[in-house]
Amino acid sequence: MVITSVIDNESRCKLAAEHGLSLHIALKNGINILFDTGKSELFASNSSLLGIDITNVDIAVISHGHYDHGGGLGHFLKLNSKAPVYIHSKAFQPHYSLKEEGLKYIGLDTSIQNSPRLIFCNGITTIHPEVIVFSDVEKKYQQPLGNRLLFGPQQDENDTFTDEQNLIITEGSNHILIAGCAHRGILNIIESATKIIGIPPTHVFAGMHLIKSGLAPEEERVSICSLAEQLMEYKETMFYTMHCTGMEQFCTLREKMNRQIEYLSSGKIIEL
Repeated sequence: MVITSVIDNESRCKLAAEHGLSLHIALKNGINILFDTGKSELFASNSSLLGIDITNVDIAVISHGHYDHGGGLGHFLKLNSKAPVYIHSKAFQPHYSLKEEGLKYIGLDTSIQNSPRLIFCNGITTIHPEVIVFSDVEKKYQQPLGNRLLFGPQQDENDTFTDEQNLIITEGSNHILIAGCAHRGILNIIESATKIIGIPPTHVFAGMHLIKSGLAPEEERVSICSLAEQLMEYKETMFYTMHCTGMEQFCTLREKMNRQIEYLSSGKIIEL
């Protein structure tokens, strides 16, 4: 399996970056998956520079209904004529972010919600014997503090992220968990995936939404160190993080977790 970061907030190569996420996953059986599309058409040009042919994508998955994960979906549907798009049934509901100037719409383009290419998911959906998407993650552990700034579907209600879904890919002895922003809490998502697989995932690729915690710097550091210790309890799991985790926050995780965690910036390729 080869996992390529097509879009991330950070780039350390010739690729452009944007506030968004898109991963290309090439399985050994020949299946190509696109997980999220970033916020614009940039995923397409970055893919071309990486030697990835978007027309050859067999399956697309949208993690949740925020523009920085599905903003490029309309462009993807134009470029690729065959891939079904697995998206949660509630992904097109309104989503908002609280800014200094007030609430800002951060949802998807609703003009494409009637596309026949979209497959609406709930709970556990088996796409292929090796590929599963799941939602309905139980909220046992803490969720990101930054969620307090996110609202929907009603403007006066904090978002509960019922539309967030995650991806599990099994290939040989590798069990890969991929999460977009982990708004439901990365520890909760890992626990749910473990119940589905039967064992903890061997690799986790996830934005963890540690940005905009609202905590004082030292309080935030304590909180992130606590999360790192809990992640390290998964001793056989390798973590790759990106996007909404935040670079400063990643550095704090790295101090505790050492080589058990890496940052996946635009253009980085992981072969498993």
